[in-house]
Amino acid sequence: MLNQQMSIMPKKNFYITTPIYYPSGKPHMGHAYSSIIADIFARFKRLDGFNVLFLTGTDEHGLKMQREAEKKSKDIKLFCDELSSKFKSLTKTLNLSNDDFIRTTEKRHYNSVLNLWSLLENSKDIYLSKYKGWYSVSDEAYYDEDEIETKNNIKYSKNSGSKVEWVEEESFFFKLSSWQDKLLKLYDENPKFILPETRKNEVVQFVKKGLKDLSISRTSFSWGIPVPKNSKHVIYVWLDALTNYLSALNFPNIDDKKYKTYWPANVHIIGKDILRFHAIYWPAFLMAANIPVPNRVYGHGWILSDQKKMSKSLGNILDPIDIIKNFGTDQLRYYLTKEVSLGNDGNISLDSLKDCINNDLANNYGNLCQRVFSFINKNCSSKIPTFFKFGSDDKKLTFEIIDQLPKLRLLMDNQDLNLYIKQVIKFSFNANKYFNDQAPWKLKSTDPDKMNTILYNILNQIKSISILFSPIIPESTSKVLKALGVENKNRTTEYIEDFKNLKSGNKIDKLDILFQKIEND
Repeated sequence: MLNQQMSIMPKKNFYITTPIYYPSGKPHMGHAYSSIIADIFARFKRLDGFNVLFLTGTDEHGLKMQREAEKKSKDIKLFCDELSSKFKSLTKTLNLSNDDFIRTTEKRHYNSVLNLWSLLENSKDIYLSKYKGWYSVSDEAYYDEDEIETKNNIKYSKNSGSKVEWVEEESFFFKLSSWQDKLLKLYDENPKFILPETRKNEVVQFVKKGLKDLSISRTSFSWGIPVPKNSKHVIYVWLDALTNYLSALNFPNIDDKKYKTYWPANVHIIGKDILRFHAIYWPAFLMAANIPVPNRVYGHGWILSDQKKMSKSLGNILDPIDIIKNFGTDQLRYYLTKEVSLGNDGNISLDSLKDCINNDLANNYGNLCQRVFSFINKNCSSKIPTFFKFGSDDKKLTFEIIDQLPKLRLLMDNQDLNLYIKQVIKFSFNANKYFNDQAPWKLKSTDPDKMNTILYNILNQIKSISILFSPIIPESTSKVLKALGVENKNRTTEYIEDFKNLKSGNKIDKLDILFQKIEND
């Protein structure tokens, strides 16, 4: 059954998701990071010829939302509308390419959740009992005794630092304990189901310690999806929230084109703090309902500010929207993905942001584009030159990227984003070096054919580097590709493979400075 559940998707379809965000506070850097990472993989797959579905959204049910609305004397649904809209706006601010934005308050989602509940009931994986234990309203999560610590007579989760409270209430339970061996088999047979490896090891060790049955309903609040035929219970927030990945595909209609095209998901991009829900609960729910499990769960680390987790009390919160206003969207996107090693916690600061913008964007890629375009504007009447015979140095540069395309695909398939970026930066560095070493300015009067060949070659390399950089800095690379006359439909890996597709004689547009250098205070 497990092999059937890990069925391979058709080659040209790709489904990627962010977590759906709990919108009780304003969007922060962690939200931005998860979203940008997922967007980069989605954009890369599109330029590599895949049909992509990229999903994000908001998780709006639960006690925390109900209490917040009551505290503010607001209608709960209107309160959710207001908060969710901020996260929807964030997709525009971050220049995300998401195809859908789902909310757990939508009818399509209700239908999916109720159907999944019925499937779990029919499989005899749900029973009614009484829950006694520690619960975090902030995390919407249950914790065992050994996961709790006491500070000043207050109980906290060791994992998240959030307060927990003792709860005793009637509850429906999911027979999680009966899926322990099947989960371990899933992890063993599919070694890349959880990445990075360190996260997989954490999950395997947790499951091996023994799984307890999971409370999947609550009676102490009302803001949620009612349990079928027992409306005093609402469905546990995580069973509700996780189902969004199916709701967006019009589940339970498994004959729907979207579902047939995109399920199982290729990868769920999440923060490490919600790994347990995605790597244990979610596949267990799906296996119990006889639904294929996703191909991968990738748990990235936390974004730290000056080596500490961001918090209001420490005053070290870096607001992504403020950074974008001051430095730019591409600048933030590049910085977060270059500076933070995907999978690990990453420390960020304004000083390192400025250095990154200056060294990598302004001095390297930006400088390459600027100086080449300026030279052609002055010496070739702003037209793409005609190339003649390629020498060994020209060929070496040209085929450097073409020959590396299979490796780049593999890096992105394995979410090795930092190695991908490192390689593309190296291409840009080598192109700058080629331009310096070939010195076309010395050849204008002595060997104009050679000069034109060098210029055509370097423009072609800028084209290829810009296409490869476009998932990360889409706005800036679009300016370069537009100036070169490369249409949207041609911004693909396939277009990189042909090094003669820039049309000699075509006019290239003037290119303004892509990245302003940042002066340190």
